[in-house]
Amino acid sequence: MKNNLAVIKKSPLFYGIAENELLSMLACLSAIDKTYNKNEYIYRAGESVTSIGIVCRGSVHVIKEDFWGNRAIISQLTTGDSFGEAFSCAQVGLLSVSVIAAEITEVLLLDYKKIITTCSSNCTFHSHLIQNMLKILANKNIELTQKVEHMSKRTTREKLLSYLSAEAIKKGSNVFEIPFNRQELADYLSVDRSAMSSELSKLRNEGLLSYKRNHFKLTFSHSIENIFR
Repeated sequence: MKNNLAVIKKSPLFYGIAENELLSMLACLSAIDKTYNKNEYIYRAGESVTSIGIVCRGSVHVIKEDFWGNRAIISQLTTGDSFGEAFSCAQVGLLSVSVIAAEITEVLLLDYKKIITTCSSNCTFHSHLIQNMLKILANKNIELTQKVEHMSKRTTREKLLSYLSAEAIKKGSNVFEIPFNRQELADYLSVDRSAMSSELSKLRNEGLLSYKRNHFKLTFSHSIENIFR
């Protein structure tokens, strides 16, 4: 756990908390370090969850699977990101999504109830943690709203352009990398991979973008060029 202090300190959950307080704080929150192999489930749909996780190394996918095993990626989380907050906070009986390791991944699991309630030691950091947790939940709500915007588009082309445009604006550059390979991007946008690859080729041939693997470059139009200045 000590090896991950630099990463943990940068997590939005611990924003504004001094590094010399972290170890005692983590002990108070019953922190547990766990490592998962690629495609191993961290949380599985149908389970109950009372802890949240922070990605210390690697990345995870939050996914939704149907009865036949078809998978849609809800979000990808990387170093410093957290997961499980909404379900823990809402105290839902069972998870409706799963969380899996996208690669070899190390996570820190924290007891959610100990984050939002004052302990017997009267630790002074709980109010700060609660404020940070509210910000995390609000930001994730905004992210899901943005995804709904992509998903509301009718065609694969429109979904791709909506997603890539949002990523370029978020990164502040028309040159950027996305966190997905082709299959993962298709799962994220809930489109057929072959159809998506065909649309990407068409967009490249039309001069709207260029790409290599997960590296993209969008072509400026006069109407949006000022956004990146």
